Amino acid sequence: MFGVALAAWAGPAAARTAFESRCMDAAHEAVTTFATRSSGWRVDNTLSYRDLTRMKRPAVAGGFVLGLTRTESRVAIQADGTLLQSPDGTMECVLPRIAVTLYYQPIVVYVSREFKPGSCAYDAILAHEMRHLKSYLDYLPKVEERVQARLGRRFAGRPLYARAGASRLLLQRDIDRNWMPYIRGEMGRVEQMQAAIDSPREYARLSKVCQGEVQSLIGSTRRSRS
Repeated sequence: MFGVALAAWAGPAAARTAFESRCMDAAHEAVTTFATRSSGWRVDNTLSYRDLTRMKRPAVAGGFVLGLTRTESRVAIQADGTLLQSPDGTMECVLPRIAVTLYYQPIVVYVSREFKPGSCAYDAILAHEMRHLKSYLDYLPKVEERVQARLGRRFAGRPLYARAGASRLLLQRDIDRNWMPYIRGEMGRVEQMQAAIDSPREYARLSKVCQGEVQSLIGSTRRSRS
């Protein structure tokens, strides 16, 4: 991911200068740490199925949304590190300390207000949304493992070299331009899993649960507003 301006040492030990050896001796200070954070979740029964249908992105073609689970993923990266300069002051190495935090905004599980809590239809819709919730919560440790392995190979225990005065700027630029988009992309892959839960077959199943209670209630509310 780095260009030639900022590089990790890859040559044989015999070819190192005294400065490079000094950087390698301090390489243990280059560490990458990860954390996932829970922001919690709640159930909301205040919105109508029409409200939820408007909120759904992408929209459901020719149908209605009876429940919806919403959140947004977040990535926070803090980059610091020890800086060592060559004796002549022309080169420097940075021993990066990178801390990555992955989390979601508080997750809201919506069940439309047309369904009374405790009813058969309400419980069926809520159970479906719980699958979405579980998918979000289960995904965080998996994405953490993937990202940690990749960043660890790049940064952990590896000094990075650059011209004097440039290493920290180049490190931050690399994080902003390369690593942040990569991690956000990995976090975003959970939405593909969410879409798979909302299959046409699943929507058809939900429309028929509880001896037609869902279809009956939606039909009556549509007629009353027509």
